[in-house]
Amino acid sequence: MATAQTSTSNRRIRVGIDTGGTFTDVVAFDEDTGELVTTKTPSTPANPADGFIAGIEKILGVLGATGTDITAVSHGTTVATNKLLEGKVERLGFITTEGYEFMLEIARQAVPDGYGNSYFWVKPPRIVEADHVRTIGGRMDFEGNELRPFDEADAVAAARWFRERGITTIGVCLLHSYANDTHELAMREVLRREHPEAVVSISSQVLREYREYERSMTTLVDAAVKPNVSRYVRNISSRLRELGDPGERSELDAVGGGHGGAEPTRGIPFYVMKSNGGVLSADEVVHQPITTVLSGPAAGALGAALIARRAGFDRVLTCDGGGTSTDVSVVLDGEPTLTTEGTVGAYPSKIPMIDVVTVGAGGGSIAWVTPEGTLKVGPQSAGADPGPLCYGKGGTEPTITDAHVVLGRIPPHLLGGEIPLDVDAARAGIRDLAARLGLDEERCATGILEISAWNQANALRQVSVKRGLDVRDFMLTTFGGSGSLLACRLVDILDLAGVVVPQNPGNVSAFGLLTVDVKNDYVQTHVARHAGLDRSAVEKVLDELTALATAALDTEGFPREQHEHVRTADLRYFGQAYEVRVPIGAGPLDEAAAEAVAQRFHDEHRQLYGYDFRDDPRQQVEWVNLRVTGIGPITRPELREIAPRDDAPLTPRSARPVCFDADAGYVTTDVYWRPDLCAGDTFRGPAIIEEFGSTVPVHPGFTVRVDAFGNLVVTKEA
Repeated sequence: MATAQTSTSNRRIRVGIDTGGTFTDVVAFDEDTGELVTTKTPSTPANPADGFIAGIEKILGVLGATGTDITAVSHGTTVATNKLLEGKVERLGFITTEGYEFMLEIARQAVPDGYGNSYFWVKPPRIVEADHVRTIGGRMDFEGNELRPFDEADAVAAARWFRERGITTIGVCLLHSYANDTHELAMREVLRREHPEAVVSISSQVLREYREYERSMTTLVDAAVKPNVSRYVRNISSRLRELGDPGERSELDAVGGGHGGAEPTRGIPFYVMKSNGGVLSADEVVHQPITTVLSGPAAGALGAALIARRAGFDRVLTCDGGGTSTDVSVVLDGEPTLTTEGTVGAYPSKIPMIDVVTVGAGGGSIAWVTPEGTLKVGPQSAGADPGPLCYGKGGTEPTITDAHVVLGRIPPHLLGGEIPLDVDAARAGIRDLAARLGLDEERCATGILEISAWNQANALRQVSVKRGLDVRDFMLTTFGGSGSLLACRLVDILDLAGVVVPQNPGNVSAFGLLTVDVKNDYVQTHVARHAGLDRSAVEKVLDELTALATAALDTEGFPREQHEHVRTADLRYFGQAYEVRVPIGAGPLDEAAAEAVAQRFHDEHRQLYGYDFRDDPRQQVEWVNLRVTGIGPITRPELREIAPRDDAPLTPRSARPVCFDADAGYVTTDVYWRPDLCAGDTFRGPAIIEEFGSTVPVHPGFTVRVDAFGNLVVTKEA
């Protein structure tokens, strides 16, 4: 990766750090020796930057290194995600074209719970209060031709109106600005002049794509998270500069709207994970905060995909279990799938992101009883503070982690003994809940885990079965602190081929941060029928997008010979409302290349929906959006093979009573310490495999094989 500093010592260390709800995970990669070192530290929800710096200092202590040895830090953050999930969006202003002030009311309807549900017409909640919408005169058509000139007086009045009311975060989305952004740029200049304190996002720089509602919402989400992300990134950058070189000082520029003006960050180069599977420098990410809304989950999916591919599996479901939630995704041909139809919380965000589904089934998810007497689990979470009952930090309600502790599936401590657990407190909480349900402790605890497993299984179905994939063809890669605790049960429920558990599964997301390239996405709506496609016009748009991507990679410090560009297009059958994305080759777009794109569209359409119209001349294909992704490649860490076992037999470290099934009760179960395992080792369940940051319960009827890279390959016995 291009960096702004060369270490003055002989060591070159890159660090990946992922902040989760409960723990902050850290992985360090020594670029000279190829050594990977991992650790964890408790997250600090009140100020995530404290946990971040504590993690950096802890890993440096393990390595015997200093801040000057670090060549780059890549970070997966939940700042933007949490802001949207919690719904704590401050006062926003919205400026749009005259006559379109009710765009957010019109919105899109959804039927989340089926047509028989009483909540038939469902629209996302307002992100902007109705009386905080202002309109201005001026109008473009869909081809970018000016129909009415920009009304400067309206723009000045709108800017002053927001300034007088103290509304300092504003989104601007003018009609058809994806085709011509002149009016939006003029509006931004007026805001800079009349309301200089305002943080502004304009749609032509956030999402240059048609569909006014989605473009408006995406722009407003970008504006909503911009202040928080900017403060957080500036804080981290400042503390990293002090850690890397106390004598260096520089500041990120104040965030107004659009790009430009940021000084390069000196000290330790700092990169932030984007939802699209790439990273971006901290200096640039403050201008594109919406691109970080799935920062952490994206890193985990990429890390798991690389590990599974090296293990020989290219069709994989990933399951990232944390303290608050579980994130699942699908990997095809070794790469996580992408979408632009995602949502974060209640808000649609039409940006390229790894296709991740999140369910409130993490270790801290709370078990509770409905007024009707039904047991429920989540989505409420005890998080890291106060956390589960067994943490002894003031938690008052039993959680998934408490159920695992009571059943003996996890040890009475975390992080290899660094954090002791209060088993008695967990048992008392489960006992009280069981009494309200009229159950014994074991059935209550196993019931909690069964509900959690089915919640995770349903999320896995959304990324597989819902997309036309046969889940039985897939291996499951589990990671995160709690991701592997229900792995065997998920195989049973979904009839999966098996499970792959990487080494140090609690740190896979942080490892993934060391495997990702710098990426920037650019899109331009260009609607045209395939039958009469003006290929030169398409190539002109693609060249313009490529130039933008090239300029961004230049800014990031990548030499031109390292630049990579990926071209794609969104196609549909004429009359359809939504598109399918397909690749465009790198060469000239001649007739054969354009036809190849159309054929790929037919293939993808059949894969997704079970049919296509390639042989029906009445059904025309339509090109809608053109996209270019600029990639600055990095050197990825190599996964090393582990040694096979010598003549010494495999023996468990200890044994303890564990309950896998309430009817069978507790059974004496061998406990293995994972660092003791060697390539080629095999054993059968019941068993417990423990390591520093994670535990894998192996149910009766399952077999474990340790592969050459130290992965646990868990399969069900015939």
